[in-house]
Amino acid sequence: MQRVNKLLSLIVLVLMGTELTQVLPANPEESWQVYSSAQDSEGRCVCTVVAPQQTMCSRDARTKQLRQLLEKVQNMTQSIQVLDQRTQRDLQYVVKMEDQLRGLETKFRQVEENHKQNIAKQYKVIKAKMAELRPLIPVLEEYKADARLVQQFKEEVQNLTSSLSLLQQEMGAYDYDDLHSRVISLEERLRACMQKLACGKLTGISDAITIKTSGSRFGSWMTDPLAPEGDTRVWYMDGYHNNRFVREYKSMADFMTSDNFTSHRLPHPWSGTGQVVYNGSIYFNKFQSNMIIKFDFKTSTISKSQRLDNAGYSNTYHYAWGGHSDIDLMVDEGGLWAVYATNQNAGNIVISKLHPLTLHIIQSWTTNHPRRSAGESFMICGTLYVTNGYSGGTKVYYAYHTNSSTYEYIDIVLQNKYSHISMLDYNPRDRALYAWNNGHQVLYNVTLFHVIRSEQL
Repeated sequence: MQRVNKLLSLIVLVLMGTELTQVLPANPEESWQVYSSAQDSEGRCVCTVVAPQQTMCSRDARTKQLRQLLEKVQNMTQSIQVLDQRTQRDLQYVVKMEDQLRGLETKFRQVEENHKQNIAKQYKVIKAKMAELRPLIPVLEEYKADARLVQQFKEEVQNLTSSLSLLQQEMGAYDYDDLHSRVISLEERLRACMQKLACGKLTGISDAITIKTSGSRFGSWMTDPLAPEGDTRVWYMDGYHNNRFVREYKSMADFMTSDNFTSHRLPHPWSGTGQVVYNGSIYFNKFQSNMIIKFDFKTSTISKSQRLDNAGYSNTYHYAWGGHSDIDLMVDEGGLWAVYATNQNAGNIVISKLHPLTLHIIQSWTTNHPRRSAGESFMICGTLYVTNGYSGGTKVYYAYHTNSSTYEYIDIVLQNKYSHISMLDYNPRDRALYAWNNGHQVLYNVTLFHVIRSEQL
């Protein structure tokens, strides 16, 4: 243990784009691991870690604890990298939008000054449009301020981790419990910050991106939003009833370019197209029942089943397109949801938050929107978005916010490229909508607008 008392210096810069590059120790007999520390051409930090190799003092409990803390902090660097990518991408969008708005404001002033020379109708249209967009300018200013707040958060992370480099060299001279609590606090604040950054109000949907053309008119496909990094498996389910075979493709690339897949046989046929894969399990509605089943792909067994009390089934309260779509399971940043209707709510949509392990209802919300009038629906950041139909011209026109138990009517165009949407679900990891459109597997990117305030961090 004398080697451990020589030196233990942890320098962990938890910053954006952290990279670790291992080099050989200067003296192999010393059995130290050395990681280089520098700054690349793009200004990204490269972390330095000096610590005993894992084979050294492996039986020492404190050494193991330090190694676990180091792994935890290194994992957080990946999360902060995702946070930085999101904020930088969204900030670029905001700056571009701000320039467009200010340009429109300048043009409007020119028209306003010379409105006598313009046709009255054109003047009124431009004036109405500007009145609609003008309030966004101070909101964009606030968004830029929030981006600076994220930068302050990164600096605070740097200050905390810099203190790790000042730990005493003697193994027993520091308070492990204090170090552990500070890392846990940092991890919790980072998770809260990322959740705030990930969430926002839906403001736009891209044109449809066709991934593949296969299967029947109805079906569902998805990826797991909680899959480990590098796991891009695609899950594919053709049809809306009387089928129990789920295809597993190794990656999105395999799904797009080949028909090589593994087939999983479910213990019961599913109903509708409202299935979802979440954290390694598939959740689906058992055919001709209001039973929710959780099936574990690793063990090929049912890990949990639970009735959704009072929920309509067997085409009692389906989406407008039919297809036994009475119960729609979905996932967003907050977890697992079920969207359905009951007699008690006069056939209007009910939203229930489900516990992913027990399938028990955590909380429910009753809406005033008829289930049969909805084309499809999806959850983003605790808000249910409903489309006005499934064929022809389609748009997202109704939103119910569970955080405030309020609703509003909106107008967001959804390109219905192949004229019949039978499945529409949001994936919070990809920030994209997955759709089954008349035998075509389609993706839509979404634009979310969010403002982070200092009291939320």
